[in-house]
Amino acid sequence: GAAGWMFAGGFFADKMPGVDPGWVTTHTFIRIPAGGLLAAGAVGEMNPAVGLAAAILGGTLAAGSHGMKAGSRLLINTSPEPVTNWTASIVEDIVVIGGIWAAVNHPWLFFVLMVIFLLLAVWLLPKIWRGIKILATRIKALFTPPQATPPLT
Repeated sequence: GAAGWMFAGGFFADKMPGVDPGWVTTHTFIRIPAGGLLAAGAVGEMNPAVGLAAAILGGTLAAGSHGMKAGSRLLINTSPEPVTNWTASIVEDIVVIGGIWAAVNHPWLFFVLMVIFLLLAVWLLPKIWRGIKILATRIKALFTPPQATPPLT
């Protein structure tokens, strides 16, 4: 139920330019622990070591997927037009619905898609991080006064 409410809220928040960055930033502190708790809860009343391993794996997967979303949305939101922002948001919504459908109806298909996603994340996350560092450097340059050149004598 909580995940459904968060998806519904995210569905609308992602489409509002001023709300989207705040929504994604706030969910950095929600999605990762929630991923760990959901994974630990999914294994049930097993050995505590299994629950801990599931929590760590779930939190790691949540951190990876959130990093992909937050980083790519940060870079996409720098474009001045709304088309790429809305397109990214709608594609994310379709992927979530499709992923839930695959997980419930075809777990092996979901597992294969998850492995493909993880490989894509390993390849793409460093590129996203590099883009964020370039963006931060450009923003810093906007607020740094130019260096005065010494007079020629």
